[in-house]
Amino acid sequence: MSHYFSYSTDWLEQHNALHTAREIWQQPDLWRRLHQQLTDTSAQWQPFLQPLLDNPRLQIVLCGAGSSAFAGRALAPWLRQQTGRDVVAYGTTDIVANPHQYLDRSRPTLLVSFARSGNSPESVASVALADQLLPECYHLMLVCNPDSQLANYAAGRDNVFALVMPQGSNDQSFAMTSSFSCMMLSAALLLGPQSLAEAYPQLNRMVERCIQLRESLQTQVKSLASSGFTRYITLGGSCFTGLAEEASLKMLELTAGRIVTRFDSPLGLRHGPKFMVDNQTLVLLMFSGDSYARQYDADLWHELKRDGLVQKMVGLSGEPNDFNEVQTVHDDHDDVWMMFPYLLFSQMLAMETSLAHGLTPDNPCPTGEVNRVVKGVTIYHYSKPVASANASAL
Repeated sequence: MSHYFSYSTDWLEQHNALHTAREIWQQPDLWRRLHQQLTDTSAQWQPFLQPLLDNPRLQIVLCGAGSSAFAGRALAPWLRQQTGRDVVAYGTTDIVANPHQYLDRSRPTLLVSFARSGNSPESVASVALADQLLPECYHLMLVCNPDSQLANYAAGRDNVFALVMPQGSNDQSFAMTSSFSCMMLSAALLLGPQSLAEAYPQLNRMVERCIQLRESLQTQVKSLASSGFTRYITLGGSCFTGLAEEASLKMLELTAGRIVTRFDSPLGLRHGPKFMVDNQTLVLLMFSGDSYARQYDADLWHELKRDGLVQKMVGLSGEPNDFNEVQTVHDDHDDVWMMFPYLLFSQMLAMETSLAHGLTPDNPCPTGEVNRVVKGVTIYHYSKPVASANASAL
């Protein structure tokens, strides 16, 4: 392909944006390949996963560092509701510093690790701590780098299964895009209530819609990116709160901190953070597909409009509506299938804003103070007795 969005590959290379543009663009194609990959390898992962999911006492802990943690936070509410299982989401940055507060020794645990590089110090250490402290612990590694420490941890261990995302998902750009969405989708398919075959029609509709959106959204996001906003607030309830956190981080990362960002839920914004809204603020509100929850989304939307303080508001919806500036990006009532079109919009907006500020999206921090894979973290020995024969230092 000689272009991504409206940019030639030569232009993107000159502006150090080729990896970011390609990795955002390729996502719908990777999602379809991921579904096929899971179908083809079901004889490998099902015998490991299904007996664990059949245990009503199982606690599922979704974890990762940075964006990888937000994938878990987005999915956990939906998985709890749809499956009735005990699903929680923690950052490995929290687990590694206070493992006794996050790891429950009284329950069999499936630790689901989301990791692009698979080498982040906190994520590697959290896996080892879980095996050290939990009497009955199992691991599902959702990784993008087949040569990572987390991917290799499965070798010789019957309590670990590593699943490598499709080739191309190991993003080379600074900010996670296709790696984030592939890991989130794989967890939804593996842990959700439907079989792969049952999920395919909705997944395929979503993929086809995102193929259209990557072409049709750019004019709008370019206009927003050049509108001069200096603050960016992303809002969503339930699983969209985790997605709002990811959208907020993408903007912060790709603009190297020039845009001040904040995420919250529609109800949470009023409890202090609303002070951030001013005439240089862009607000992005992700509407829920649930009719009850949408009432709270709509109330805040109307309130911000009445206040008249915000520079610009953009709403994303999964169903037709009568609100000005709220667009239907995909018609589906199940929030899990709305997350991916919403994510695509927010990624495109972050990339275009980076370019509008004259920055280099592939590496917005060329001086190296912030790195693609976190550096400088010291992992300290946790001096507690080993609780399982599975324990082993990474």
